Amino acid sequence: MLNKKVVHIFNIIPIIFVILWSSAFITSKIIVDNAPPFLSLSIRFAVVAFFFFLFFIFYSKHTYISIKSFKNASISGLLFHGLYLGGVFFSLSKGISATLIALIVSLQPILTSILAKIYLNETLTKFQWLGILLGFSGAIIIIVSDLIDGLTPIAFFAGIVGLVSSSLGIIWQKKIGSDLSLSGNNFLQALSASIFHLILALCFEEFFINFSDDFILAMSWQVFAISLGAFLILMWLLANNKANETSTLFFLVPPISALLAFLIIEETLTFFDFLGLLVSCLGVFMVSKFQIKI
Repeated sequence: MLNKKVVHIFNIIPIIFVILWSSAFITSKIIVDNAPPFLSLSIRFAVVAFFFFLFFIFYSKHTYISIKSFKNASISGLLFHGLYLGGVFFSLSKGISATLIALIVSLQPILTSILAKIYLNETLTKFQWLGILLGFSGAIIIIVSDLIDGLTPIAFFAGIVGLVSSSLGIIWQKKIGSDLSLSGNNFLQALSASIFHLILALCFEEFFINFSDDFILAMSWQVFAISLGAFLILMWLLANNKANETSTLFFLVPPISALLAFLIIEETLTFFDFLGLLVSCLGVFMVSKFQIKI
């Protein structure tokens, strides 16, 4: 009986991960409605860096950080947490819907497969090429629909920056190694991201924060449930030989994000949104399902 309960718990962990990951786009929308995007991210990653620093100091066997490891981790942080999340938050602050930005950045497995072919000499199957076509076709359906409804080009471009940065971050991470512990590597990533966003905030933003209940709850959720919780679940999934299964989970993020956006922040979905989500998610699923390891 105990074994069945344990298996049942393990089976729902991927579902919890998808829900947490999808909720990031909704809470991000709430945050940028109450504070500037770059200032918000600087604060978020300063807190995250503090917690990972504590984990690094007290639980790592080796606390020495080489110059190479510092550089590599910092570049990863700038790509993943700096440009990727910076693009997402800035795009949301310029009016893009949580549903559309979730769809754009969730095309990452598709773009990563293309970049892997270019930079890592990986081959793509016929199913992957078909998935790429479907994925981008679905995204175009929603993008054109939203452009007609008032989506600004700068918001769309910021979303593309986020998509490209996340894919480049994965390629970079695959090409480098690290002698740092997981907590040490993530401490440096969060620290570099916090400094990066602080510089952008000082250069381009006015410092104001509306410390509403919604803002405090959304920021706390992003720090603990997403930056720490969802990330640790992701590491658990990868550590338990579930890399392929994990990559296929991301095709569920856009529809779950759309549902959460409808329930929590009352975003409306048109027929073209539903059609685009269906086509694009099918494409991402095909690319991830038949993904060649990189």
